[in-house]
Amino acid sequence: MYVSSYRKLLAVFLVCAGLIQSVSFHSVFAAEPTKQAEPTKQAEPSKQAEPTRQAESSKQAKQKVATVKQITTPKIRVVDATIEAVQQATVSAMIQGRITEISVDVDDYVSKGTVILRIRDKEQRAALDAAKARFEEAYSEHTRVKEVYRKGLVAKSALDKAQARYKAAKANLEQANESFAHTQVRAPYSGIVVKRHVEVGETANVGQKLMTGLSLEKLRAIVELPQSLIHDVRKHKQTWVWVGKNLDKRIKAESLTVSPFADPDSHTFLVRINLPAGEHHVYPGMHTKVAFLTGEKQSMVIPRASIVKRSEVTGVYVLKDEQLSFRYIRCGSLLGNDQKEILSGLSVGETVLLDPNQAVMAIKSQEKTKKD
Repeated sequence: MYVSSYRKLLAVFLVCAGLIQSVSFHSVFAAEPTKQAEPTKQAEPSKQAEPTRQAESSKQAKQKVATVKQITTPKIRVVDATIEAVQQATVSAMIQGRITEISVDVDDYVSKGTVILRIRDKEQRAALDAAKARFEEAYSEHTRVKEVYRKGLVAKSALDKAQARYKAAKANLEQANESFAHTQVRAPYSGIVVKRHVEVGETANVGQKLMTGLSLEKLRAIVELPQSLIHDVRKHKQTWVWVGKNLDKRIKAESLTVSPFADPDSHTFLVRINLPAGEHHVYPGMHTKVAFLTGEKQSMVIPRASIVKRSEVTGVYVLKDEQLSFRYIRCGSLLGNDQKEILSGLSVGETVLLDPNQAVMAIKSQEKTKKD
């Protein structure tokens, strides 16, 4: 009886153990595919996302790009120059006398013909009055003798003497008028007084300096050119001058004059460059720069919009093999309104981005893709 019960319990135990082992076996093998599938599903999108991001980055970079070109540009030589007035002069005394009045001072603007200084004119006025009297007398006598001669009452010699006295009196009157006019010193042209050489009460001698002035209506730049450039400058005769409050504007010169001989000490030629009429915010004595056309050259150029300034560094974003990178460059002069000359840092045919902000975003996306 006890043996039979024991066998029944053992059979039940073995059946239960087999069921448990079967369930565990299926559970393990059912779970293993799930664990392997998870990394597979996560890895596949990552592999597919990498070319997608690169394609998007490349697509964005190609939206606004430009190619480094080589073009023929003017060969320019820039030199230092000085601004001066075309009309500048020092007025001197034409007669001797004491200065009685000075009407203007330094920095005053005067119009052409304005009296700027007076010299004592008592002696000149008396001489003028005497000359007028002699002239009136000679004129009356000449008229009377001429009338009598017509009637045949005087000889031809009498008419000749009267005519000679009349001409002499007329010449003396003109000389007296001229001498009297020299007592009033007038401005030869409209301009600004820059220096006064005398004071009221001083005695001015003939040839003594009185006032110095200049006109701002016509200006020019003067420069000493080396003899190595003079032939090219004479050949092309094209010049530009930097003007403006900060010398940030370049205008074409109206004309230029080259000295026909060189300075024997410095071996340089004096060149005068006339500025066009107008307000250019430059004044006599100021330093400026002048550019001379001396020929042609081959230059690399890129659009001005593609150039980036980062503090003291100048560079561009270059696209090469669908990869973006920042490259330092050295710039030359501005050609036209939107082309910049490149002296170093790039090669002809390379591709640069026109939008720096777009380039920064593309580089960040590119770096993020590499990390993934």
